[in-house]
Parts: sequence; C-alpha cells; structure tokens
Amino acid sequence: MIEVQNITKNYGPFQALKDISFQVDKGQIVGFLGPNGAGKTTTMRILTCFMPASRGRVTVAGYDVFKESREVRKRIGYLPENVPLYPEMTVTKYLTYMAKIRSVPRSNIKGQLDTAIEACGLTERRHQIIGQLSRGFRQRVGLAQALIHEPDVLILDEPTSGLDPRQIVEIRELIKALGKERTILFSTHILPEASLTCERLIIISRGKITGDVLLKEGRAVARQSDESTSNTEDLPIAASILSLEVAGAPADDISAALHDVPNVIQVEQIDTDTDDTATFHLHYTLAADVRSEVAATIVKRGWQLLEMHTTEMSLEELFLSLTV
Repeated sequence: MIEVQNITKNYGPFQALKDISFQVDKGQIVGFLGPNGAGKTTTMRILTCFMPASRGRVTVAGYDVFKESREVRKRIGYLPENVPLYPEMTVTKYLTYMAKIRSVPRSNIKGQLDTAIEACGLTERRHQIIGQLSRGFRQRVGLAQALIHEPDVLILDEPTSGLDPRQIVEIRELIKALGKERTILFSTHILPEASLTCERLIIISRGKITGDVLLKEGRAVARQSDESTSNTEDLPIAASILSLEVAGAPADDISAALHDVPNVIQVEQIDTDTDDTATFHLHYTLAADVRSEVAATIVKRGWQLLEMHTTEMSLEELFLSLTV
C-alpha cells in the first residue's frame, strides 16, 4: 500500500533523510518512531505530496507521489501535527467544507459526514463551534477531516501530542478501530503509545531507518533492518540476551563456536576471568529459545558451562539501541 524506495531529502546543506526505504502493507497499523528531529515529519510530508523528495521514489496504492499526486491524495487521509481547523466554524460546517475540497460527490456528502462523525465519536458535538472544543475533541475533528473522503490510507503525525492521559486513551482506541478497515502509518516518539496501538514499528534516527520491528502484545518478536546490507532486508531482531560463563577453552574458541549456533545474532565477550574461563552475552531472536542448543554446543566440546541465564530486552532498551 505504501512503498518508499531510497528517499533522500536535502534542505540546503542539511540532509534530513538519507536514502531510506520501507513499505507498509494493506491493513497494517504501523508506528513511525524516532527522536525529535529524526525525520518523521519530513517523511510524512513527502508521502502526502506536501513536498517532493530530493531523490528516490514513493508509491501509495500503486500511484507515484511525484507523477500522480492527484491520485495519491484521493487515497490518503492526512492529519498533520498541527491540526488544520477553522475555530469559528461548527464541526458539521467544517467537515462539509472539507468534503467539498476533497471532491466528495454532493449526493454522498451527508452520508460520509455522518460516518466520519460517528467513527470519531463526535455525534454529540457536531453542532458545536470548533473553537469551544477541548484539545482532545479538536484532534477528533482533525481525524474526521482525514476520513471524510473515505481514504484507503491514513497518515497521522503525532496524533496524541499534547493530550491528557484520558484523551490519549480515547484517540488510541479510535486509531485501533479505524485500523480494522484502513492502512495506518502514524508518527510518535512515545514508546508506550506505539506499543499499545501498533503491530509493527519502523524506527528512524538521524534521517536513517535503523529498525523494523514486529510487535506482539507490546513485545518485539521479529525483524530488524540492517544498513550494512540494505534498508529493506529483514534480519532477526536482537531482542534477548543470554548470559554465559564458560570454562575449558580460550575465549576466542568459545566465541567462534557460539557464533555458529542457529538464531544467535551476536556474541559479546564481557570478561575473561582466567585464561580458560570467560563471560559472554549472546544476542538472539526473541522467537527462538537457544539455551538447549548453546548448552549442547558447550558440552559437546568438553567445555564447562558454569552459569547461564536469560534477560529479555525491553522495548525501551531496543529503541535506545537503535537510535544511538
């Protein structure tokens, strides 16, 4: 549904995006995460035809955002970080106005207006002046204007920014409900928010895609992009650490053997207590349990396994490791 290929964006000498690539499939709710200034908003402005990239290619629903921007905009609902509202208008008048701008046929405006208002929980506020609404309800109006033309794709830039905890929960549930029928990409730098809403996270740091993570019940379960190969190649995510203390051989020999264990991503030597006793941290995929294979590898070689325990990386630790 969304495909980004080798996008770069320059602002004079400053490079905001550096050859990034990713794709979002139909029906996914994907969080676009990164620190402030990482390139999230720039990417979303390119996706929504608000600005061109310096180079690269982007397609939405099969249409090129540079060559076929009119077709792309028909299929995208966009909620920018600063919601584009007219505070002196009522909710109904504003959404009717937006429907006309989006070329919704006159005969369909009332039906689509009612659908967007109901979906966004604005039924009791539809005749209220927008300037009199709370920030949470103004955010709902912003979502409604993004939905009014029934787009296939929703792109939301910091949709919960500045909201209180109750409003954040309400918007989160609304996004999850909307995601049942649409593809949603939304940016945030709030990890708990993303983990409770998304099934996948794309992580950007300093203008580069550094991670592509699948989630299950708020935990990372698979996949990481690796810039040393390509931005789009899927590799296991180092989401768990197995701590080992092994004796009976030089540390380099032990490390080499552990590297060959399936699903082990990285072997980190922590300390060498003696010439033949060493401590290691093994990074491995969360979906796998490498303990039995590791133990068998050590025993088979006649070495001594003195200690072994597992520590799962939290989503926060994972995020920090990918945004250094």
